[in-house]
Amino acid sequence: MAESSRILIKGGKVVNEDCSVISDVYIENGKIVEVGPNLQISAGVRVINATDKLVIPGGIDTHTHMELAFMGTKAVDDFHIGTKAALAGGTTMILDFVIPQKGKSLLEAYDAWRRTADAKVCCDYSLHVAVTWWSEEVKKEMETLAKEKGVNSFKMFMAYKDVFMLQDSELYAAFAHCKEIGAIAQVHAENGDLIAEGAKKMLSMGIRGPEGHELCRPEEVEAEATQRAITIAHAVNCPLYVVHVMSKSAAKVVADSRRDGRVVFGEPIAAGLGTDGSHYWHKDWAHAAGFVMGPPLRPDPSTPAYLMDLLANDDLSVTGTDNCTFSVCQKALGKDDFTKIPNGVNGVEDRMSVIWERGVHSGKMDENRFVAITSSTAAKIFNFYPQKGRIGKNSDADVVVWDPNLTRRISAKTHHQAVDYNIFEGMECHGVPIVTISRGKVVYEDGQLHISPGQGRFIHRGPFSDFVYKRIRQRDQVDRPAAVIRKPYEGKVISV
Repeated sequence: MAESSRILIKGGKVVNEDCSVISDVYIENGKIVEVGPNLQISAGVRVINATDKLVIPGGIDTHTHMELAFMGTKAVDDFHIGTKAALAGGTTMILDFVIPQKGKSLLEAYDAWRRTADAKVCCDYSLHVAVTWWSEEVKKEMETLAKEKGVNSFKMFMAYKDVFMLQDSELYAAFAHCKEIGAIAQVHAENGDLIAEGAKKMLSMGIRGPEGHELCRPEEVEAEATQRAITIAHAVNCPLYVVHVMSKSAAKVVADSRRDGRVVFGEPIAAGLGTDGSHYWHKDWAHAAGFVMGPPLRPDPSTPAYLMDLLANDDLSVTGTDNCTFSVCQKALGKDDFTKIPNGVNGVEDRMSVIWERGVHSGKMDENRFVAITSSTAAKIFNFYPQKGRIGKNSDADVVVWDPNLTRRISAKTHHQAVDYNIFEGMECHGVPIVTISRGKVVYEDGQLHISPGQGRFIHRGPFSDFVYKRIRQRDQVDRPAAVIRKPYEGKVISV
């Protein structure tokens, strides 16, 4: 369909993280030009009627793994299919992860990810980079990435022993370096040593199915590593971002640390907010394996509501999906050994609806907090606000017209993702995106996508995000330890 580069969204309720107001939104050449009541615009402008609807910033998914090669196979949602599905669900930007093999160059891995993604993405995207080993070379490359390549976040693994896992001394060095170059340190927080021992123990007991996955990495393994990461980050005054907070106990560690004044951000994901780990005990192996991810979903059924409460009052900060999808036949690599089931679940398409249903429709949070946790706060932490995450003059025209009263039933039969099942199968959600606008173009409308691969752009992120670093800078000035000035000791010293 012919795209007008000028769009007027009329009569909707514009929702930002700080307030909501009935207003028109005028878009031209990929930017929001004007926000105000009863805008008078010349002829030839495409008008979208948003009466009784909400007009919100497009979602920002802080955590995806498109076409990731992992555990002997490759995720089925590639950058084309994955970003297409994102747009259908009201998400207009993803942050994916460059994961270099141990001992390999971070810059070369970054270039490879860019080459793959740039040609395929249907929406804007950016990249976090994982630090999977430690050396002087890695240090230099991190600095280059932060200064020249638009990367201001680095992820360290405390799990996946002998593959990606760093030791505490390496975490200390990596966090200290993140702080120096103005980046945010991210952690996958699970105790990798305990998981390795736990897996051996389960297999020796004859537990080989998906339930073994949760049993060998119970939630205290996540809580312990979360506490340890926060302690190490605090020791070097580095801001910390805990990816995929999956359990009540790990979330409580994050919440308590924030109340103790730590600069730490917690990211629960759609899977942990919309379903639970009781599925690992399902009698059908394929069903159970579909939910295997690391850290696992928790069998405690009150976990999703607890995480949502913490998200509602800012104890947890943002939401991603950890979208890393493997079809049933790929999961079957681990049919006789749960340690070989590729880890990962879906979520990039359903995150916005799942959070609206469980967060806003349930009365736990308002529409403004919804915008904060699905877009604005992420844009602030990762330093591209108000370019994204806001409906305002000069912001990018990544906009969603959202119908809070419409419902949809989630199903693998109707989703746009490549994976052949959906962990939210059958869930009814209030809150549906009816129009998605990306870079000023209508890309999703009336259930139809209008996109082509390569339409999205890489978003360059500068270091030292104010939202994160203002407190860090001040603490450096006022919290500097100093030696006590005292008269030298002049008494006897024993001879050794």
